[in-house]
Amino acid sequence: QVQLVESGGGLVQAGDSLRLSCAASGLLFSGYAMGWFRQAPGKDREFVAAITRSGGSTKYADSVKGRFTISRDNAKNTVYLQLNSLKPEDTAVYYCAAKLFDYVSLRPSDYSYWGQGTQVTVSS
Repeated sequence: QVQLVESGGGLVQAGDSLRLSCAASGLLFSGYAMGWFRQAPGKDREFVAAITRSGGSTKYADSVKGRFTISRDNAKNTVYLQLNSLKPEDTAVYYCAAKLFDYVSLRPSDYSYWGQGTQVTVSS
């Protein structure tokens, strides 16, 4: 059974930082590209960042470029999202997702497995 479990969310002030983690089990983690998405109340799920199997290629949404960093540790079956310079508009539930083919994708439909999400709330 594949499981993706996010952690690290919380309530912070604008300008603060957070580090989200997503621990994977039940799959060969190094065989999957990984992505982070987020969903704010009343809005569609949107792409945040993605990383290839080896970590050699990454992609970011324009809204987070230069502030967020995606990384992975295949030995720990974990993908991370470092969130810096947080803004109130970053408030959302953040989800990690896994996709089998080794390219970065912005489309939620390309991802096979999803975590349950972790809430990030940024106050002004």
